[in-house]
Amino acid sequence: MTDGDRKRYPSDLTDQQWEIINELIPRPRRSRKGGRPRSVDMREVVNTFLYQCRSGCQWGMLPHGLLAKSTVYDYFAKWRDDGTL
Repeated sequence: MTDGDRKRYPSDLTDQQWEIINELIPRPRRSRKGGRPRSVDMREVVNTFLYQCRSGCQWGMLPHGLLAKSTVYDYFAKWRDDGTL
């Protein structure tokens, strides 16, 4: 499940669902220069995205316990444009 720091929502992934979806999430690209490692929990990105889709709320009205809209929307736009979604 998610960490104990936030309320669980009906749209959150179960552990079984996460095992399946985790394999479909693009891995971070590594450059020759290195770069900063990914610090965002991808399960929380998907959970926040699913909450927004299921509730129909505006990006700016996501609950405070979920990830910031800018973080989640950046992943949404990237995955939409590269065909992941």
